[in-house]
Amino acid sequence: MAPRKASVRRKTRETEVRLTLNLDGKGEADIATGIGFLDHMLEQTARHGLMDLTMRVKGDLHIDQHHTTEDSALALGEAIAEALGDKKGISRYGAALVPMDECLTRAVVDLSDRPYLIWKARLPSRQLGGMDAELFREWFHALAQKAALTLHLEVLYGRNSHHMVESCYKAFARALKEACAPDPRARGLSPSTKRLD
Repeated sequence: MAPRKASVRRKTRETEVRLTLNLDGKGEADIATGIGFLDHMLEQTARHGLMDLTMRVKGDLHIDQHHTTEDSALALGEAIAEALGDKKGISRYGAALVPMDECLTRAVVDLSDRPYLIWKARLPSRQLGGMDAELFREWFHALAQKAALTLHLEVLYGRNSHHMVESCYKAFARALKEACAPDPRARGLSPSTKRLD
């Protein structure tokens, strides 16, 4: 299988994002978005997805964190799609259950070319690490759209908002890693019967 890497630059009036991604990395991350908690979540995504990710974001944080959060996800989604290419030979589906103390989260990924997000996470806190709690759903929605994947994320139970959100990122990363994994029996085959090879 060819190296699954991508470089993306996304520039708008609100943000500028530069990133490099290696889906078959060692889990190394070098992240600077200007939002400390988001950096931490992206570092967890890289580590638990065993992908190497470098990201620099300059955003209009003097207004709020929405554009920086959303555009970081759009850029990462674009990089995932680019790195996967035609997706031939991949497993396509991935699932993970991740506990974090009192919390348990389930993530299921389908690299379907049909962007969709199911988000079931009732966070007790309105803010977390200086971020509005509603931004986490926006991050996953933007990523699913640009990566053209279906993602079901559900916090099955929990009390601590930090644990709940962090377990979402970890579970997503592990499910994505499984979905991206080569399937030796599917070598050269499209993961969908709808595609013409």
